[in-house]
Amino acid sequence: MVQVGLLLSDVPKSVTPAKQFKDVLRIVEAAQRNGFTHIAIGQHFLYGDLRWLQPVPLLARLAAEVSQDVKLVTQIMIAPLYHPVLLAEEIATLDVVTEGRLVFGAGLGYRAEEFDYLGVPFKQRASRFDESLRLMKRLWTEDEVTFEGEHWQLDSVAPHLHPVQNPHPPLWIGAHSMAGTRRAGRYGDAYVCPPETPVPQVIERFRAVRDGFAARGKEFGPQPLRRNTLVADTKQNALAEYSRVAQGRYITYANKGLDVMSGSDLENAFAEAVSNHAVVGSPEDVVSELTELVTTLPVDPLLIRPQWPTMDADETIASIDLFGREVLPSLVGIQPRNDIPARADSSAQAGEA
Repeated sequence: MVQVGLLLSDVPKSVTPAKQFKDVLRIVEAAQRNGFTHIAIGQHFLYGDLRWLQPVPLLARLAAEVSQDVKLVTQIMIAPLYHPVLLAEEIATLDVVTEGRLVFGAGLGYRAEEFDYLGVPFKQRASRFDESLRLMKRLWTEDEVTFEGEHWQLDSVAPHLHPVQNPHPPLWIGAHSMAGTRRAGRYGDAYVCPPETPVPQVIERFRAVRDGFAARGKEFGPQPLRRNTLVADTKQNALAEYSRVAQGRYITYANKGLDVMSGSDLENAFAEAVSNHAVVGSPEDVVSELTELVTTLPVDPLLIRPQWPTMDADETIASIDLFGREVLPSLVGIQPRNDIPARADSSAQAGEA
């Protein structure tokens, strides 16, 4: 059956860290009460007017708050910013602490300033990421490791910490570009495309992942899919509310260098700009669109974002409750498909950056 997960949000710095954490506990409780099976959180550093709680300690704490059937997901950690030995041991420890409920989502990173802050050359991020993925897998699965890479070298080291899950936590690789998508095919267990990706591009990316899996002798199956959603009593009201809570964040993403909406008029034609990916409308509208997605594409889990920095915890919980009451029951009975549609819209474009 298709599972549905929830993406936690960053919040304004005007909210104290202590209140942010208490709000997260309330939001996670609401998500679990409404039948969400995955709790996911992203990552950034020195993020200005917005704040992320870092995923490793937060998910370790949340492991005590959720039931054994709820997965905890780093979606995503910026792997090239870490030494792979440090990251491998952090993730292995988190898998132990979550009792094997961890999904490790990792990505390349797109903010050059974060690499500057941590003294990591931005232009090396792709080679560092590839090398990290190769090395971490060995550290998780072997009793002795010798590694000679471009960035890191190890000589007959003995890892003292392996994950609970065998061979390691599921590795989801997030990427905006086709180059990143192919990386997921080479190294990952699943690919997570940005929520702004239109369906024809999702299909093309899933094909690239399937081809990468095939080259490794790995079976292709349902992939996680992120979608931004908002439910209201009517389509018109939902669009108005989505503009209120999300428009500024889209513009911020663009200003921070995330080129996911290139050529779109986010300032003056926001509803039109997001119409090819955001699932916004009445309960009937949202059920119909999400059902179409999960019956057309090989999707599991579906990860939705119910919260934006402009929303307080009460608004977020109300959104979760509404989705859980009016939408989620129609999705959980659907059996995920394993195959990709035969062809995509010829107008689909996939970036190579």
